[in-house]
Amino acid sequence: MTQRFEGTQSYIATEDLKVAVNAAVTLRRPLLVKGEPGTGKTVLAQEIARAIDAPLIEWNVKSTTKAQQGLYEYDAVARLRDGQLGDERVHDIGNYIKRGKLWDAFTSERLPVLLIDEIDKADIEFPNDLLQELDRMSFDVYETGERVAARERPIVVITSNNEKELPDAFLRRCFFHYIKFPDRETMQAIIDVHFPGIQKRLVAEAMNIFYDLREVPGLKKKPSTSELLDWLKLLLNEDMPLEVLQDRDPTKAIPPLHGALLKNEQDVMLFERLAFMARRKS
Repeated sequence: MTQRFEGTQSYIATEDLKVAVNAAVTLRRPLLVKGEPGTGKTVLAQEIARAIDAPLIEWNVKSTTKAQQGLYEYDAVARLRDGQLGDERVHDIGNYIKRGKLWDAFTSERLPVLLIDEIDKADIEFPNDLLQELDRMSFDVYETGERVAARERPIVVITSNNEKELPDAFLRRCFFHYIKFPDRETMQAIIDVHFPGIQKRLVAEAMNIFYDLREVPGLKKKPSTSELLDWLKLLLNEDMPLEVLQDRDPTKAIPPLHGALLKNEQDVMLFERLAFMARRKS
């Protein structure tokens, strides 16, 4: 990667995020990105790939994902079945080797961006099991005796939602960046990208409600950037009068179209209780 990452037209990157991306690329260390859900961690890898015109290889980690799956999987059951059926394919063990995402990244003809998404969902041993391959940028396929080595170190972006702690040995090999929740100025820039020409007063009132809502004590899930964008889209689609947003009557604590912002019943009930208490005081 010769050019520096400066964000894209559709992705507003703060200065410290740009520094982190370019530092990780220079060092060729995996970029470990943490932050609240909805702060653009996954999209970051997609936008880096777009910015440098690189192929994107996505490995979406689940609770059942094993590190070996990122290298390759050998389907011994299929080979046994084919052997019993007399299939000629059985004589080439390579027919039963399924390439993983790391294999694809290591052998890509063009320098790729490899996204390992939500690494903290997997077993605690998962990051440690990847250490050697990410360090050496190679691994052996024991069934065929083949060694798969990276043509060039891919740009690796790893995301985590902090569901569990990652091992120290893994952290030492990464360049770390925490994406802070956007301040109002950054959020305004994000909104301008998605809704060019949107009425400024509408955005100002919507952001007042949004940031106030995030500060409510006891809120189980704070609304994210993506949820604010969804809410604004609905407000525009419903042609919501500005006066509805300006009416900050505490006895009507729940904002209009709140289903875009509040995503569980506990938080809705919390706002209903706040409105009930405000009515009793009034």
